[in-house]
Amino acid sequence: MRARTAALVAAAVPVTVAAAAAVLEAGHWQLYADRHRIELRPQPRRSCPDCRGAGGWWVDGANPEMEACGCWAYRTELRIRLLPVPAWQDEPPF
Repeated sequence: MRARTAALVAAAVPVTVAAAAAVLEAGHWQLYADRHRIELRPQPRRSCPDCRGAGGWWVDGANPEMEACGCWAYRTELRIRLLPVPAWQDEPPF
């Protein structure tokens, strides 16, 4: 019985990973994970008629700057904090 359960779990893991990758791609999300956090960041849509997947456009004038497209800029970033980030040391250790 345990061997069959282990085989089912081993077979389910690649299917779950493939399904998660397809959902992230379809929803235009980028996954980032390390030991301090897990983040889901929105990505620009390639089919956007305004930016065509570039994520924005440059505004001309005296101070040119990038204006973000609404296809990704107004979507919230999802973040789960895991471990605290260690503080920077002011002086090097001796």
